[in-house]
Amino acid sequence: MTDLKVKDMPWDDLHEECGVFAMYDFDGGDVASSIYYGLFALQHRGQESCGIAVSDTNGPKRNFALHKDMGLVNEVFNQEILEGMHGDIGVGHTRYSTAGSSTRENAQPLVLSYIKGILGMAHNGNLINAEELRDELSMTGAIFQTTIDSETIAYLIARERLKSATVEEAVARACDKIKGAYSLVVMSPRKLIAARDPQGFRPLCIGKRDNAYVIASETCALDTIGAEYIRDVEPGEIVTISPEFGIKSDKSRCIDKSNHGRCIFEYIYFARPDSIIDGQSVYDARIRAGRFLAQDSPVEADLVVGVPESGNAAAQGYSLESGIPYGTAFIKNSYVGRTFIKPKQASRQSSVQVKLNALKEVVKGKRIIMIDDSIVRGTTSDRIVKMLRDAGATEVHVRISSPPFLWPCYFGTDVPCREQLIAYNHSVDEIKDIIGADSLAYLDFNRLPQMVDGLEICHGCFDGEYPMEPPTEDIRGEYEK
Repeated sequence: MTDLKVKDMPWDDLHEECGVFAMYDFDGGDVASSIYYGLFALQHRGQESCGIAVSDTNGPKRNFALHKDMGLVNEVFNQEILEGMHGDIGVGHTRYSTAGSSTRENAQPLVLSYIKGILGMAHNGNLINAEELRDELSMTGAIFQTTIDSETIAYLIARERLKSATVEEAVARACDKIKGAYSLVVMSPRKLIAARDPQGFRPLCIGKRDNAYVIASETCALDTIGAEYIRDVEPGEIVTISPEFGIKSDKSRCIDKSNHGRCIFEYIYFARPDSIIDGQSVYDARIRAGRFLAQDSPVEADLVVGVPESGNAAAQGYSLESGIPYGTAFIKNSYVGRTFIKPKQASRQSSVQVKLNALKEVVKGKRIIMIDDSIVRGTTSDRIVKMLRDAGATEVHVRISSPPFLWPCYFGTDVPCREQLIAYNHSVDEIKDIIGADSLAYLDFNRLPQMVDGLEICHGCFDGEYPMEPPTEDIRGEYEK
């Protein structure tokens, strides 16, 4: 779910667009509170806005309750709001955006009221033909209220529904027109629908609690509400959930597995380590990455540390493989999310120090191996290395649990244009000097399939080979340097 306006990206972290969660209780119980806890578990996927829409399947077709706003899940919702949201079917969303597009209007879920009733939708991903579709819809009278590509999908579904026998048929027809990455949850007056793009860029799974079905971006959200994991939505699959048929599957848009393209950064960085995506434990994948780094890029040292949070598991893997002790060198401020209050470039150093602090007692006098998940622009790695040196580390060896970024991402991750990628403009030795490390090594590109036990992945940001033809123009907007 991308914004069609200009973007501003002050942090050197990677971000993904959002997380989705949906629930349908066949016994008629209210689902808003469960969706709230599901979104809470998916907070790492987006911290700028969130929302929940619910409807009563036994009530009027246009009966729904919607609440969304800027902020974290526990800031936007309270007990009074949740208790006032009655409905046995609902969708929820937690969103990451950027400064120029961080508005309440762009928060999800999106809810449309039209001739067939209501349509509630939440989207994770990024379409590569959104502007083209938006122009076509505008020429036939569509009036857009947001600047996000997700609204284009919602309008397409609503329009296709007018000439389709069922809402799932309308979703399928809309999916035939959109290109790119999408994991969708759609709420109609009587059905809950989930759809995943044929490449499977973004995760989506199905769970069940008692007589209620759940759709979520990650399995950790199922665990949070006590739901049992059933299976993943397959790439290209459309799933319809209703009391009449339970789970109904349409796999007519599924493609050969060799053409799948799961985002490798779900396993390296985005997903919570306690999630399992398409049968692969995220935690195990990160442990493997660390082991591979130790095998391929060993160095003598006294302590292995991870940059919280996504570097921790890889650091443990490095320690297990090398025999060098694992330790905690950084304290992370638990009240600072991945986005924080976006600082201006000039104040970035103080922002890093607000986010992390080094433990002098742990690192003083030691040779440190520091494991991080990525280096994008290189604008924070030097601060973190310096933080360790200021704390008394005698050597700092940096190991990165991903290959160097050389190409942008168009499918829901904000890897910027090539000119802003430090690895595009500099050699590994030059980057080492820029960040002030004693040595630097990245994960070997050829290790990626082994890291996820042979799953088909998208690695376009490393080699420029994408699972589908990328757009000829950068449709993601301009990034500030």
